[in-house]
Amino acid sequence: MAERRFVVEGPQAVREALAAGGLLELYVVDLGDPLAIQAAAQGVDVVEVSTPVLEALAETVTPQGLVGVGPLLDTDLGTALPSAPRLVAVLHEVADPGNAGTVIRTADASGADAVILSGSSVDPHNGKCVRASAGSLWHLPVVAGAPLEEVLHALRRTGVQVLATSGTGEDELFDLAEDGALVAPTAWLFGSEAHGLPEDALSAADRRVRIPLLGRAESLNLATAAAVCLYASAQALRSYGSAS
Repeated sequence: MAERRFVVEGPQAVREALAAGGLLELYVVDLGDPLAIQAAAQGVDVVEVSTPVLEALAETVTPQGLVGVGPLLDTDLGTALPSAPRLVAVLHEVADPGNAGTVIRTADASGADAVILSGSSVDPHNGKCVRASAGSLWHLPVVAGAPLEEVLHALRRTGVQVLATSGTGEDELFDLAEDGALVAPTAWLFGSEAHGLPEDALSAADRRVRIPLLGRAESLNLATAAAVCLYASAQALRSYGSAS
């Protein structure tokens, strides 16, 4: 991180980094690998190494033959948020890199405009987060380390409603979907799986929303809850676009 670079490990991440022009170096055990050939053609410094050396470079126990190095994907709030965003995911104080990476992937899949990791959330360049994002880290703007107050101010300046998820929220997701509330531009605010959102974050939101649990499960994990909420918004926005 001191050199403002991070590890890009595995074929999927390397492929997406190459497509985005975001790879500086690539270490491979086989120069004949199609991704190694593509990288060399793009001017990336490709270095052949032995399997033990690659294993030492990699973070996973069984690396998949490719370890890249890319520049940090720094994005500030002003750059990440378009003038009229329709859907944004905000992760506040989320420390688990697997959850954060999965939410980035889900936000990408649901057509979100950006992902914001506020407060002391995990760095999106964390190796596990990069792998969990499955390449989506290069598909949409991801902001890291922004204070929540600044995030909320920036979001409201663009006219989005802020919906905070809470197991005790007074609004139920199904009701919001039925009454058309999710047609409005929305920023979903998610907290950590262990502690949820702090009271100040909940009180700052326009609404506090709970996902109904129809069976006997005690709760949903963060990544699943984010998928349910983001796709509920995506469906509402799609239906609205079809009707208009």
